[in-house]
Amino acid sequence: MEWLKKLSNAIDYIEKNLDGEICYEEAAKIACCSTYYFGRMFSYVAGISLSEYIRRRRMTQAAFEIQNTDRKVLEVALKYGYTSPTSFNRAFQNVHGISPISAKAKGCILNAYPPIKFSVNIIGGNVMPYRVEEKEAMRLVGIRMPLTMDMEENKRSVPHFWENTLKSRQFANICNLSTRLPMSILGATVCQNDEIYYYIAAATDQPVPEGMVEYQIPKATWVVFENNGLFKTSVQDIFKRFLTEWLPFSGYAYAELPDVEVYPISKEINRSGYCEVWIAVKKEKENETHGISN
Repeated sequence: MEWLKKLSNAIDYIEKNLDGEICYEEAAKIACCSTYYFGRMFSYVAGISLSEYIRRRRMTQAAFEIQNTDRKVLEVALKYGYTSPTSFNRAFQNVHGISPISAKAKGCILNAYPPIKFSVNIIGGNVMPYRVEEKEAMRLVGIRMPLTMDMEENKRSVPHFWENTLKSRQFANICNLSTRLPMSILGATVCQNDEIYYYIAAATDQPVPEGMVEYQIPKATWVVFENNGLFKTSVQDIFKRFLTEWLPFSGYAYAELPDVEVYPISKEINRSGYCEVWIAVKKEKENETHGISN
């Protein structure tokens, strides 16, 4: 459960700097992972993006000050990092539903978002079929799209990428590339040289066709989760349950290698069925420093 303590320490850093500069890289360093993986883990565990959490917390504190001090709205805006009154008004209204000026009135309704506290809870015992396997290096070949640091945006854009790919000739070409285990269509989230991509690819030893790219995943230990259901919702649920239910008790740490979704090769455009999610892990004691940089 060491990773939960590190994540909590990163949240403490954010809370102490709500009225100053919050460095995402520093928060990730405290959590002992890369900036991208910190944002990714936070999004799944907290249910909102890191940037949205910070915005809500700042606007919560701003509302307290507007109502309980004699500070002018512009002073409060500057304190919480907004040099433009327009952008502060927009952010405040998005959280509270009223303008900062209106918040000065007694009896108005505001929304308070308390700080997030991470803890392990006893929750319903829904089964999570899994196995832990050592796998050799995998060479992926396929197509890719860039991702952003906004996890919520990525959750929306990746399904569109799949939809477009399934309707294109590229999908059949990727299927034909599959010559190595797991002999499936793979979706992989890759952080490479500070850039983030989502791949739709196959494990292969064939040459890279024109218009495609390759990526080498090193030999690793993987926890493999089995699933049968709607691909989009079930795969996202697996990542959340991995972080909140499986990982804290497993004795493993997140290895920060590409997460791999394994789908059956089919000529039909299926959106549900059996699939697997592969997440690279390592023994928790090995994770004393930053994760692997791809």
